[in-house]
Amino acid sequence: MVIKLKKIMITGAYGQVGFCLTQQAQANGWDVLAIDRDKLDITDPQAVNSLVKEYQPDVVINAAAHTAVDKAETEIDASFAINRDGPKYLAEAATSVDAAMLHISTDYVFSGDKDGTYSEADPVAPQGVYGASKLAGEEAVITANSKHIILRTAWVFGEHGNNFVKTMLRLGSQRDQLGIVADQFGGPTYAGDIAAALLVMAEKAVAAPATVSWGIYHFAGEPHVNWHQFAQAIFDKAVEHKLLAKAPQLNALTTADYPTPAKRPANSRLDCRKIFNEFGIQPSDWHKALENIVAYAPQ
Repeated sequence: MVIKLKKIMITGAYGQVGFCLTQQAQANGWDVLAIDRDKLDITDPQAVNSLVKEYQPDVVINAAAHTAVDKAETEIDASFAINRDGPKYLAEAATSVDAAMLHISTDYVFSGDKDGTYSEADPVAPQGVYGASKLAGEEAVITANSKHIILRTAWVFGEHGNNFVKTMLRLGSQRDQLGIVADQFGGPTYAGDIAAALLVMAEKAVAAPATVSWGIYHFAGEPHVNWHQFAQAIFDKAVEHKLLAKAPQLNALTTADYPTPAKRPANSRLDCRKIFNEFGIQPSDWHKALENIVAYAPQ
């Protein structure tokens, strides 16, 4: 008897989440097609359709994105091509082979002005090009594939790729003082936990698609903190693990003190109760993820 492996196609395979997804999917017994932009231009509908038709995946997970938030303000066409058109073509191609489509989105679809946490039902109001392009991508996926899951997340970090944890460790080894924004709040989210959450949902999408509540879900880290508090936790862990002899002095900044081309949400706190109720997935434990801080050290 030949056992047919479940087939999963992962785009953005070199990114923070895509890298973890590829490793975890292979370890969990999936037949994996992991691709990045050097192997597939997701903004080319013919190329996307051809590859999906050839591979015949059971699930497509799109972890590819134009994530340079400040550059997006001037690279508008590229942002919408990668964040809206690419997901649309992937979702359409997935539909053509009856595959489920899982797509990663962002807290930037919200204004960031709300008190408390954002639920999936809250009104969207992106404040910049990045958020607008990601929202357009959500809408495109929803329209193109009825078997879709949109996973919104925030403040992603991991051992692979560039992120806030790695930046702090690099700057902390070079400077005695750092100014860190203290009036933007969110939930740091470990890339490996995002990958694990996506694979739980992908497993159900293949095993019991009729029982899946398709739609939008939030997944992020807890407890919620500001960037200043997150930086302090990073340095505390770095000193504990002897990556740094001592932590730099951290000075609290306001958003106004640190202007950027794109507006950052003041509140990126996501309510993760829906994903727990539907899939039993707990919020990311970012404190636990920082126990592996040695792996984030500059090489």
